[in-house]
Amino acid sequence: MADESGELGLEYEIDDRPPLLESILLGIQHVSVMIVPATAVAFIVAGAVGLGVADTAYVVQMVLLFSGLATVVQAYAVGPVGSRLPIVMGTSFTFVGAATTIGIDYGLSAVFGAILVTGFLVEGLIGWQFDRIKPFFPPLVTGLVVVIIGLYLVPVGMDYAAGGVGAADYGATHNIGLAALVLGVAIALNLFTDGITRLLSTLVGIAVGYAVAVPLGVVDFSPIADAAWFAIPQPGAFGVTFEPVPIVTFAFLFLVSAMETVGDMSGITAAEGRNPTDEEFRGGLFTDGLMSSVASVFGAFPVTSFSQNVGIVNFTGVMSRYVVGIAGVVLAVLGLSPKVGAAVATIPSAVFGGAVLLMAGMVAASGVRLVFLHTNLDRRNMVVVAASLGLGLGVATRPDALSGLPQAAATFFGEPVIVTALTALVLNTLAPGDQSPLFDAADESVAADAADGADGRASTDD
Repeated sequence: MADESGELGLEYEIDDRPPLLESILLGIQHVSVMIVPATAVAFIVAGAVGLGVADTAYVVQMVLLFSGLATVVQAYAVGPVGSRLPIVMGTSFTFVGAATTIGIDYGLSAVFGAILVTGFLVEGLIGWQFDRIKPFFPPLVTGLVVVIIGLYLVPVGMDYAAGGVGAADYGATHNIGLAALVLGVAIALNLFTDGITRLLSTLVGIAVGYAVAVPLGVVDFSPIADAAWFAIPQPGAFGVTFEPVPIVTFAFLFLVSAMETVGDMSGITAAEGRNPTDEEFRGGLFTDGLMSSVASVFGAFPVTSFSQNVGIVNFTGVMSRYVVGIAGVVLAVLGLSPKVGAAVATIPSAVFGGAVLLMAGMVAASGVRLVFLHTNLDRRNMVVVAASLGLGLGVATRPDALSGLPQAAATFFGEPVIVTALTALVLNTLAPGDQSPLFDAADESVAADAADGADGRASTDD
């Protein structure tokens, strides 16, 4: 339960170090929630562009490796790079469509060239100047971004719970049953138990679901035998070329990624009843951009904050960056050992779906908390909420409604996160209110002028 300041009853705060074994299990819980969707991006793009088994395995390996390295940097920072917040990093589905289309039309070298240029250029610039633009992202705006991220993940979780899009047994009873089992176990342990069982409720739910899935015959162990024990990263594995259209496309997508990261960082600190500081925002955005650019040289897709793990933090009350640092080390080890990664990737989609549904709901709920704690929901702010979520969910549920637009516009405005964020940003900025940076500045100027005038009159009277 939250206290009067809005802070959740945290089991472990940001600088706490739980016992080592408990920390390792909590770190593995973070990994178990994000590893399937993070690697799914690599599988989807690799399959679409026609990569062979070995090249596909290598891309998956690089995604895991750089997700781990970026997670450690995010948690502990290297100079100005890193937010020092418990943020798990991974490859976002935001980039799947563009990476697939550009990979087919221009080749993967153009994809990685575009990421190399735009990663740090776009997010680095936003991070560098974030203190200037921070007034435009008050809790009303960032909270709505967190809400739409969570709501946008719900259909993804349902697809996984049904067995995965395109699966022959999509919607089968055993898939729904497995997802319901994971969901039920995680909720029951979190609400009705204390101590380690509550903290590891999601991991236990996944483990129970996996144990039940094995005798059902829905776990494929063959990828484990085919994978190597160890593999070394190779810079320039797919080459790097620079094409204008891919660069512009990924520049827009990194803008979306920056908005998601701002929302995820706000969702994390919402557990403490606060917004991130300027330094945390800046370091987090630097990590997104710089690590994505470096990863592209080795053949990995962009790494950004993972919203599912924001839900884990809020669901368990474990905000320790030490735990998340361990999760980063685990991911990096998996990236260096494809066989271990293949073993983890045998988790059935339905088992994973039960956990994602829970985490997606928690992300959305943390966004709602952020809005309620820091925003007076008067008529003006209710209109901002209604328009932002209405448009964001509209393009999420009916993307074909934009099919008449030019392709570039349809791609840009088809992103629920960016539509919600831009709507909230524009309305909050232009409509008079206490969270508008324009009208706040005007009010402060009037107040300052009034104070100066009063001082002047007092001086004259003297």
